[in-house]
Amino acid sequence: MGALLNETGPVLCHWRTLVNANIGLGGQAVRTVDNRAVSSQRFALVADVSSADPAAIERALRGLVDGDIAPTTDGFHLVATFSGESAQDLNRSLLSALRRVERRTRLRAAWTAGGVTERFFDYVSKGTRSASQ
Repeated sequence: MGALLNETGPVLCHWRTLVNANIGLGGQAVRTVDNRAVSSQRFALVADVSSADPAAIERALRGLVDGDIAPTTDGFHLVATFSGESAQDLNRSLLSALRRVERRTRLRAAWTAGGVTERFFDYVSKGTRSASQ
């Protein structure tokens, strides 16, 4: 599992082996993980979170997400920016952290980077499309 980074730095760090960190071409952070180079991208997140215990999830979200968190009738709407290796890793890290607080938590998320949006329902990818659609 990768590291979940927000604007203020690492939130969760589950790298099995973090050997080296430096700056690569274009100013992107490049890490060597398990003897492979990994480039960190900036992702825009727009998501809806619902849970059996919204109060507990709100406290967790406020600690994990440095962005807009708005209450909705079903839970919360998030708009934030994260840095990481892939949308799948960031989605998995965020949902896993929320489910440690309340098992019955659902995440509907759209992660956008480089003009491509990847959508997820919980851990499952629901497709990729260009960000302009």
